[in-house]
Amino acid sequence: MQEHLAEKTQSTAGSREWTGLYVLSIACLIYSMDLSVLFLAMPAIVSDLDPSASELLWINDIYGFMVSGFLVTMGTLGDRIGRRRVLLIGAFAFAVASSFAAAASTPHQLIIARALLGVAGATIAPSTLSLVVNLFQDEAERNRAISIWGTAFAVGGLVGPLLGGALLEYFHWGSVFLINIPAMMALLIAAPFLLPEYRNDEGGKIDLPSVLLSLATVLPIIYGFKHMAADGFKPGQLLPIVVGFLVGIVFVRRQKRLVHPLIDLGLFGVPSFTASLMVNLAGVFFVFGIFLFQNLFLQLVLGLSPLGAALWSVPSALVFTVMSFQAYRFTNRFGPVDTVIGGLIVNAVGTTAMAAAAYAESLIGILMASMLIGLGFVPVILTTTGLIVSTAPPERAGSASAISETSAEFGGALGIALLGSLGTLVYRMTMDQVNLSGFNEAQVVAISATLAGAVEIARTLGESAELPWLEAAKRGFALGFAACCALASVTLLILAAVARNVYASGAIDENDAPR
Repeated sequence: MQEHLAEKTQSTAGSREWTGLYVLSIACLIYSMDLSVLFLAMPAIVSDLDPSASELLWINDIYGFMVSGFLVTMGTLGDRIGRRRVLLIGAFAFAVASSFAAAASTPHQLIIARALLGVAGATIAPSTLSLVVNLFQDEAERNRAISIWGTAFAVGGLVGPLLGGALLEYFHWGSVFLINIPAMMALLIAAPFLLPEYRNDEGGKIDLPSVLLSLATVLPIIYGFKHMAADGFKPGQLLPIVVGFLVGIVFVRRQKRLVHPLIDLGLFGVPSFTASLMVNLAGVFFVFGIFLFQNLFLQLVLGLSPLGAALWSVPSALVFTVMSFQAYRFTNRFGPVDTVIGGLIVNAVGTTAMAAAAYAESLIGILMASMLIGLGFVPVILTTTGLIVSTAPPERAGSASAISETSAEFGGALGIALLGSLGTLVYRMTMDQVNLSGFNEAQVVAISATLAGAVEIARTLGESAELPWLEAAKRGFALGFAACCALASVTLLILAAVARNVYASGAIDENDAPR
């Protein structure tokens, strides 16, 4: 039987529980911030450490890769040995790895430090989310707590580049890592007094071969799709993806044979769990892909500077942040099922508006559509996250949290890669109809491959007048963007219909929170 090492004396949360939530939220903010804080530091790192192109790529990507690979292992480990214990071990390791990263004097040292940060960071999301479930027994309070937890992630993504830029203005690039240490030290001090411990004493030992198989499944797939997104589709990129899927088959077969599997496949037999996971993955898939297009569209089609594009993106970022904090009101008012279905419909309306704005090349239209997408997307993601964890048995909450986070990682990588490939296909089909006879072979390849290449060629030519082929290239990109948004709209509406039927078969009361 699972053992509660810290018992609640009342069904509603008190000041201790809410303070514990804010401590968990700070840990989430730091974890999220580390995904983006390094972006502005890269020029200083390049100047100081002189990494090769390959080393620079690994410095950027290794943190996310290791987080993705170890989420399932750390979530299950928390269920087995204690979620608070795993969180504290991870926080300590995160602080140590941050010190190592700040002091790195070679690219290899920084890559190793970022990898260790990723492994430590993988303890944070599943442990904090499952501990939120333990802290808040009242469903309305739990919905609000998950909204606050989600807000920490949203704020971390916003604050990372801003804080990194402020620190780089006055300090060495290592300062972007040193800021992690005080927050993690505060967590180490406060957590034993504020957070309950929870573990499943009958969970058995962690199966090491399953851990290795899970890594060999997740890492190649994420690697393949991320490089497909960065470099465009190449047949060779399918190799790691295929390898990952084949290893995944072996992993699943092993889980079916084990008495104490790393992932309990029985969770996928719970209709509400499976539907929520499906909606969660699809939501992240489309939002990541569409917002990648949006950022490129603002700069390459509308001609905004990087700073200008960032400033125009602030309103939608604020909508995401505010909605993260307020999403619980929708769940408590309308129930989880209606919140998810309604959010998917609003999201579909937003992507339809985005398709129209992209086709019309309207800056205001893009801004309004992105805000509308945020209004629909955030309640869907946070509500489905709550459903994923709440519909799983308490002893599997850590594993369920890890599955949720891993699906989001997959969704983001898939969305950027596959929607990016669709947009590129539309762009290249458009450029096949354009006369580029006045250019040499290298220039034709650059112009026909991507809008970024076309814009760069135009810049080198130094022409002040509008170039017909460049206008055609911008039009091709806009059409590709609009096609991806239209696909999102149709898919989200179909998903809303399918999810309602699946939720109905799972007998979730639309007016009650998950139990």
